[in-house]
Amino acid sequence: MWLTARVLEQRLFAHLFLHGTADAVEAALDAYRNDDGGYGHALEPDLRGPVSQPLHTAHALRVLDAVGRCGGQRVERVCRYLTSISTADGALPAVHPSQRGYPVAPFVPVVDDPPSDLLATGPVVGLLHRNEVWHAWLFRATDFCWQAVESLEKSHPYEVEAAVAFLDSAPDRSRAEAAADRLGRLVREQRLAALDPDRLDAWPVASGYAPGEHHFPHDFARSPESVARAWFTDDEMARSLDHLAAGQRDDGGWPILRRRWAPAPALESRPLVTIEALRTLRAYGRFVG
Repeated sequence: MWLTARVLEQRLFAHLFLHGTADAVEAALDAYRNDDGGYGHALEPDLRGPVSQPLHTAHALRVLDAVGRCGGQRVERVCRYLTSISTADGALPAVHPSQRGYPVAPFVPVVDDPPSDLLATGPVVGLLHRNEVWHAWLFRATDFCWQAVESLEKSHPYEVEAAVAFLDSAPDRSRAEAAADRLGRLVREQRLAALDPDRLDAWPVASGYAPGEHHFPHDFARSPESVARAWFTDDEMARSLDHLAAGQRDDGGWPILRRRWAPAPALESRPLVTIEALRTLRAYGRFVG
């Protein structure tokens, strides 16, 4: 972390595991905030350049949630930004057209009239509900998420993870549990989760994903409280967490193995991936720290 992480990740790591302050994390995050209330400046590394984007702003909300600061005037400004860039049905596009002219990862399309996207909208709506934020933007965005999740027939891992992020905090818990039950059956029927890390050749990789880009039970159920935890047996979850723990490298970090534009052998340990791995392992009681 001290060798390769940005100041933001160093501050977040210190807060989560070394008793660092939330104020220091907020100060580091402010460097990425724009006057429009959104966040930019490559906060989400797949998008470079200064302009605010939904993916950057979702990342900022995850940081604020992690330090217990997802509320107040800061989030009010975020919601005004979300309102300003929403699609006609009140949801978020994956990439706003303002990104054009700045570098992006090769698999990220930039189009003039992007559609609403569950991957972009679901996690944001879930985080805001989780923190009991009330804003006019949430009404239509929540309706979009319900419609998108409940109409899924064929999906892929990242889309399912976005659906789970919404369902984990949706206010209507009975509806969320019913939707999660149906989604869990879809995940198992379509074999979207690799249930045995020792036999990965038996599990297909989703269309459009890189070779070996498998997703595991812990990717869907990041804590025991997640609605996705019920999708997997205790043995399946234990194998998944063992596989996650075994992925730690000699330098102490975890690599990112899901990049269609970078060969896996060239990848190094990444601070963001390391923080998420440690948080997941701690949520399941795999270490204390």
